[in-house]
Amino acid sequence: MTLAFDMILCLMIVGTAAAALLMRNALAAIVFFIVLGNLLGLAWLAMDAVNVAMAEIAIGAGVTGVLLILTRQRLMALGDDLVSAEMPGWFRTGALVACAGFAELIGSAVLSVAPADDLGGSIAALMPGLGIENPVTGVLLAFRAYDTLLEAFVLLGALVAVWSLAPRGAWPQRPAALALAENGGHGVAAAFGRLLLPLALVMAAYLVWAGSDLPGGAFQAGTVLAGGLIIAAIGGAVSWPRADDRYLRVALVLGPAVFLIIGLAGIAQGRFLFYPPGFEKALIVAIEYSLALSIGVTLALQVAGPPVAPDHEG
Repeated sequence: MTLAFDMILCLMIVGTAAAALLMRNALAAIVFFIVLGNLLGLAWLAMDAVNVAMAEIAIGAGVTGVLLILTRQRLMALGDDLVSAEMPGWFRTGALVACAGFAELIGSAVLSVAPADDLGGSIAALMPGLGIENPVTGVLLAFRAYDTLLEAFVLLGALVAVWSLAPRGAWPQRPAALALAENGGHGVAAAFGRLLLPLALVMAAYLVWAGSDLPGGAFQAGTVLAGGLIIAAIGGAVSWPRADDRYLRVALVLGPAVFLIIGLAGIAQGRFLFYPPGFEKALIVAIEYSLALSIGVTLALQVAGPPVAPDHEG
């Protein structure tokens, strides 16, 4: 039964990916891309990688899907019909052969790597000292803390790059409104946005807290929070703040700043990012909550795009 499910899932993933690539209509391609993200999430779940599955569904299917839909909307506003020209047969065949060869190359490389049987045991032996039970959180915030800290700053830098695309005279105004609701924000979309945002906040808080011992964590919580903010903005339930809003900037830098401060404080104990005995879990949870807030706000603003002049909002 498991083998049959895996084979069907693999065929669905390959077929959906092919459809997303070959569709001439942009909206249809985006729909297939979103379906592909959800199918990949199921594949990760089948491999017991729950944390990766949540990130794939939230970012690969959710946030990225919304970003593509908004991009399509803005391109159509510029007069682009977003229908690609018919591709010649030789190009389709060549692309199919190239993709199949690349997939085989990646698969061969993965299968050629010998599993490190002692790696899981080494991590499990060190986990009690952190006061948490989720090995993914332990790896990200203890054994690979440098990588996680750098990722937080890279995400913030990506938002700065998006903001740098603001046209002349637009800084530091608000990003363009995403609202699709009519009647002054009293439609179904607005009501759904107002309902979903509190649920997203509660779910994000739970994912951070549960991430210490169960699947979850800051990045998963951040993507859920970003999704709630984006849907609320699309429904017109919330509006984006100005780029120079002090509370917005605090939310953006809070996660990386708390992570960096705790890391620098560890130098007094002998090394950077050292967690004092007895305070490991408390510090890790503090980092996770601050990172979740920063990640959620940063992702939402990246989807919103750069600031625009007041007369171009909407």
